[in-house]
Amino acid sequence: MTEHHDHQAEQHPADDHYAPRPVAGWFILAAVGALLFMSFGCVLYLMHVLADVSAMPLDQRAAYEAEPAWVAGANAVNVWVGLGGAVLLLLKHRLAEPVMALSLVGALAWLGGLIGVTRLRETMSASDLLVAIVMVALTWTIFWFARHSRQRGWIK
Repeated sequence: MTEHHDHQAEQHPADDHYAPRPVAGWFILAAVGALLFMSFGCVLYLMHVLADVSAMPLDQRAAYEAEPAWVAGANAVNVWVGLGGAVLLLLKHRLAEPVMALSLVGALAWLGGLIGVTRLRETMSASDLLVAIVMVALTWTIFWFARHSRQRGWIK
């Protein structure tokens, strides 16, 4: 005699990957981390745009002067919109996901400018480029966290 299983009757929690679940214990820690990261990005942005060009070493001045306004603007969108998205995450607001998506678009445009603008790219060191890539990766991670949180029903 063979054993018969009614697979439709069996339901495993893993089958519904995006079912609403209780808020994870690490949610607040991750949201605060996102807020700190985006705040740090805002501070770095302000330091960059308010820098005294005449006091910079020649190599830094060359990089600063090679940066088109749209690249700085894309970074502004990345960090300031990202800061707003991180606040929305902390408040568990559903707009966190689209706001973080916009921040990610800014981050990708910024990275594209750093790589695509020849004069700017030629003034950057490998470590400068690595830092930019890590910053974009962390922005993507925060967007993913916002999306994951919405899918789980943690933000409304």
